[in-house]
Amino acid sequence: MLKGIAASEGIGIGKVMIIAEQKLDYTPKEVTDVDAELQRYKDAVKAFCDETVEQADAIRKSTGDKEAEILMGHIAIISDPFMNGEIENLIKAEQCAEKSVEQVCQMFIDMFSATGDELTMQRATDVKDIRDGLISILLGVHSVKISDAPANTVIVVKELTPSMTAGIKKENIVGIITETGSQTSHSAILARALEIPAVLSVENATSQLSSGEQVIVDGSEGNVLTAPGQDEIDAFTAKRDAFLREKRELENYRGKKTLSASGEEYELFCNIGTPKDATKAINADGEGVGLFRTEFLFMDRNALPTEDEQFEAYKQASLIMKGAPIIIRTLDIGGDKEIPYLGLAKEENPFMGFRAIRYCLKNRDMFKSQIKAILRASAFGDIRIMFPLITAVEELRAGKELVEEAKSDLRASGIDFDENIKVGVMTETAASGVIAHLLAKEADFFSIGTNDLTGYTMAADRGNGDVAYLYSPFQPSVLMMIQRIIKCGREAGIPVGMCGEAAANPMMTPLLISFGLTEFSVSAPSVLKLRKNIAKWTKEEADAVAEKVMAMATEAEVTAYLKTVL
Repeated sequence: MLKGIAASEGIGIGKVMIIAEQKLDYTPKEVTDVDAELQRYKDAVKAFCDETVEQADAIRKSTGDKEAEILMGHIAIISDPFMNGEIENLIKAEQCAEKSVEQVCQMFIDMFSATGDELTMQRATDVKDIRDGLISILLGVHSVKISDAPANTVIVVKELTPSMTAGIKKENIVGIITETGSQTSHSAILARALEIPAVLSVENATSQLSSGEQVIVDGSEGNVLTAPGQDEIDAFTAKRDAFLREKRELENYRGKKTLSASGEEYELFCNIGTPKDATKAINADGEGVGLFRTEFLFMDRNALPTEDEQFEAYKQASLIMKGAPIIIRTLDIGGDKEIPYLGLAKEENPFMGFRAIRYCLKNRDMFKSQIKAILRASAFGDIRIMFPLITAVEELRAGKELVEEAKSDLRASGIDFDENIKVGVMTETAASGVIAHLLAKEADFFSIGTNDLTGYTMAADRGNGDVAYLYSPFQPSVLMMIQRIIKCGREAGIPVGMCGEAAANPMMTPLLISFGLTEFSVSAPSVLKLRKNIAKWTKEEADAVAEKVMAMATEAEVTAYLKTVL
């Protein structure tokens, strides 16, 4: 059995089809006619854009508009004046088009890959797709075609790019296996949209498997069974049928309130990264937005977004959500996220350095512009402001002072905004947990970011395999921190939500119900599943589970017990 990341739920039983990587080798040639080389590059860009539109149309027909936007985003990236200008400048310096495309794209790939943020890192995959697409056109190499795959095919590929998925015939592909990717990568997003079971990051999958061999893809557990016997095939066929039945049952929770079995009501929100993602939240039956990551408004460009540009983005999200609550996190960027035009200095330990609220408070004009844009958008719905990486009360106070300054400016200009806009804290550090009782006196709400809270509490980098055993929200120290933050918030009379990945974990649900969490914020595909899971628990049952868990000494004990409870 091969292990990987469970990226798209379900069971697929079929025969392997290995998709070999394209060979895009070339020898940089000397450019003697710069104008001709520039035209060759421009022709390749046009051909790439035309082909991408066709691919997006194919995805739109098979999955929908929001998935097609992933590919249309490729056109936006290659049309960006900064990226395009850098490539053309290299060609003007007598470098061939292939080398120029590769060099500039690699700069962006390195920039996005270095962030450590999964949603930002998937942009690197987009740029790789663009790079390979352009170079293949320049070299006259035909792109990979999956459209000829027969029925009951399991695709095995090093990296499934968005452009590849355009050729997938949903009725023929029963599973996807890749050597790279994560739960938030575009490969995973598209696999889920196509409703094809997928297991990603299976080490050396293309060399360990052979075309034509039968495998079982368990996209729910992240397993790939090779050479299965008839008993295994029968067992997983039954498991597949049960999964499909449960999926149909989830629709019974659409349009319903989020209630525990004992009647407690919760807010069930979605995490988004762009205004268009608000549509996914609505389609998933999300009741609001618990985390609007604003970093994407600052990326893929060569200058800061203006106040008006930000205002339009926040306003658009609010209009899409039809006035439902939207918590906008102010810019969470710093030494670990290299945006070229910001000129950020390299740091030896960027995750503990000049980032998030620290960076913003030192760049007051930029920060004030963002706050004014959020305030202006608050006239169109229930918008709230959240500061990231708060570690001291002084930071919260400084941020709130800037909010008051921005309000004063808008009043003087006669611009409408919500005078009573709520200002909250993203509790994602051990420091914020320890002083939660102090922060709760001055914040309007808390939102727990379990990803960073786990990393900072355990002093463990989730990207470091050597310390991965420590990186778990079920570590007793992390659970105690979560419990304390919620307790301090409730004692101060402010709502406490959770927007980290743990919010969607069914093993965490009884603990959060018992601790007194009031709002869950998850990815759009997790909304109905979480609503169903919350409905299974009474407060009394959850309290009994939490009492046992909080008396345990190790993460292994906690997870083993919670698995038996489920």
